[in-house]
Amino acid sequence: MKLILRSLLQFKHGSKFILAVLVICLIIRLVPYFAPVRAADIAQNQLAMQFSDRNGLPLGTLLTRDQEHTSVVPLNQVSPQFIHAILAAEDGSFYHHGALDMKAVIRAGKEAMHAKRIVSGASTITMQLARMLDPVPRSFSGKLSEIWLSWRLAAGMNKDEILSAYINRLPMGGNIYGVEAAAQTYFSIPASELNLAQASLLAAIPNNPTYFNPYEHWERLKQRQKYVLNRMVQEKYISGAIAARTHTEKVVFQSRPQGIIAAPHFLFWLANQFDKGQTEENSPIRTTINRPLQQFVEAQVQQVISSLATNNVHDAATLVIDNHTGEVLAYVGSPDYFNEAKLGRNDGVQALRQPGSTLKPFVYELALEKGLIRPNTILADVPARYAIPGARLYSPTDYTERFLGPVRVRIALANSLNVPAVRVLEKVGVETFLERLHQLGFEHLNQSPEHYGLGLTLGSGEVSLWELARAYLTIARLGDATPIVSTFSDSPIQNPSCAENAPNVRCKIQNSTTIWQLITNILSDNHARATAFGVDSVLNLPFPVAVKTGTSSNFRDTWTVGFTTDYTVATWVGNFNGEPMRQVSGVTGAAPLWNRIMLHLHEHQEPAAFPSPEGLVQLPICAISGLRPTLGCTSVVQEYFYPEDKIAYEGDNQFNLPPEYNEWLAKQQQSSFVSNNFRILSPHHGDLFLLYPGEEAKQKLEFKLAGNKSVPVEWWLNGEKLDTNSANSLFWNLRSGKWTLEARSGEMTDKVSFQVELASIKPTRRGFSLSNSQVKGNRP
Repeated sequence: MKLILRSLLQFKHGSKFILAVLVICLIIRLVPYFAPVRAADIAQNQLAMQFSDRNGLPLGTLLTRDQEHTSVVPLNQVSPQFIHAILAAEDGSFYHHGALDMKAVIRAGKEAMHAKRIVSGASTITMQLARMLDPVPRSFSGKLSEIWLSWRLAAGMNKDEILSAYINRLPMGGNIYGVEAAAQTYFSIPASELNLAQASLLAAIPNNPTYFNPYEHWERLKQRQKYVLNRMVQEKYISGAIAARTHTEKVVFQSRPQGIIAAPHFLFWLANQFDKGQTEENSPIRTTINRPLQQFVEAQVQQVISSLATNNVHDAATLVIDNHTGEVLAYVGSPDYFNEAKLGRNDGVQALRQPGSTLKPFVYELALEKGLIRPNTILADVPARYAIPGARLYSPTDYTERFLGPVRVRIALANSLNVPAVRVLEKVGVETFLERLHQLGFEHLNQSPEHYGLGLTLGSGEVSLWELARAYLTIARLGDATPIVSTFSDSPIQNPSCAENAPNVRCKIQNSTTIWQLITNILSDNHARATAFGVDSVLNLPFPVAVKTGTSSNFRDTWTVGFTTDYTVATWVGNFNGEPMRQVSGVTGAAPLWNRIMLHLHEHQEPAAFPSPEGLVQLPICAISGLRPTLGCTSVVQEYFYPEDKIAYEGDNQFNLPPEYNEWLAKQQQSSFVSNNFRILSPHHGDLFLLYPGEEAKQKLEFKLAGNKSVPVEWWLNGEKLDTNSANSLFWNLRSGKWTLEARSGEMTDKVSFQVELASIKPTRRGFSLSNSQVKGNRP
């Protein structure tokens, strides 16, 4: 370079200077054509990717951008039988000559001169590789270019490197390139396992892949195989007897697979996670997918969507995860990946949608963790209004547009009540809750807390089914956030759940497992969610399972995410084009699909029971008030308490509602007397009352009817009329027995049954009076 600069300085004036610059530019331009070619210079980066399930069953092959089925395998992972066969067939003296085989050139020239036509070629494996790398016209100039590139290859690579590059580029028929792709396609085995018969057949194909097509020209291929075997005998790789026996050996070529067998969305998603330049030694890639389960789930998605077609439902997605390992077992992104007209290539597992109520368990967990609520806290499900700067008052409500009044935490979460969830988030703080969601892996909730507001717990952000499944996996693992695993390779594709930690590092969202156990206990309480879902919904399975549904605004998305001790299943049902569904919610849209998958997963073995919350005590409470049962409690249930709350539980037991209930209480007494509202408010159907010794004259039960007091009502008890002059309220002295109460007004009637039993002990405290039955609460 110093010499070049010195020369330029000498000729910096005039035409000599210009000529020198031009010469130097020409030299620089021609340098690449003189430089040796190294193995790294021709590395194959665009490779087809083959995938298998966890048990080695093929899932499919993703081709290169040029739609080529290309695989790369190191030379030491190719059967020696194939190496010997291809060397014998194409270049027997490969390891004994340079880029050109001068003996072959001379021989070919003599034969051509004698026969006045080309009888045999003199092309070496190095020259064939040059032709693969840079196809040129079959002309004199093209041949010179091929020879020149061959010399550069020989100058920069050793023989093994040249042979490796060659066998990984061999045209093996159709869009199949390389011995590994051929072995996998034709025999479903790696190139390392090829026997002599298979190897000699594959070595026969590259000479003319179309002419020797194994599916169309079997006899031609067998003749070419015989030539390959004879050449192997001449090169002393095998004996003549072995060659003869091999030629008669039966070899079956498998039907050419149709590309993708199962889990197309998963395969394309996984391919994008890999650096394709680092997959040469990892093909086929063994994934965590269970192919029989995957195909079952794919079929169920199609069936459920078909059944909901009249409700304007067209799309669904599902993810199934092993709780113990975090491994993905099934991944369905849409009903039909290959149906482009119906947006089938959209991946519903990774798409961002509004999650509805599925984030509520996490705000309750965080509030319990911070001591802002207790397991036995009573929350207000009454109208509430929140002032938001620059916007209208925010007034959350449920889709039923009804309010239940005082409700326990268990009832509020199990029935997915909106107002209590918003109240809890208000206590926690949106910013704090957003930080927790980031810890759980909701990486797409990247807006400011002000952007989401209190609606965050109701689904005002956008998340993916993948993120939801990962978060519920954390609940199932009692706060142990583990990455989701997709492959069994040395460097598995994993997704961290803890944003503050390094990738693939587990973290504990919260030290104590008790609160996670309590959240699981609530989500698995079928009786607690009966108010909203009934006791016989598709969420009720014959084994312990925790589950949460969600429905986005305008019924565009429905979700159901749940888990047993073994599996987490997340389902989404909706429309990729954003159209609202008709009369579909989480329990009618995504839940039936979730139900089918859960039943299938546990068909042969039921899951273990969930552990009870550690360190908590169970105490009987009145279902309506949430306080210790006393006189007048119509339904007694068990609830968890912190041990330190037991003293308060045994103390004052007065049930007084604060002023925030006033509006709700007033509306409970404003019902009009219309046929669809004519009902007995007290007692409830199925109530049990205890009659305490010595208190018979004092214990009265209020018969109360919805409506105004001006309408005459007849009360009938066990077929006997009680009072013809009462309106919508009447007090009756308790008597033991089974009773049927009927209210009549004109053609309207309502009937309930209840029971009164003698108690064995006398109560120590009266508690709230039965006459206060207008103070209604939620019932399990």
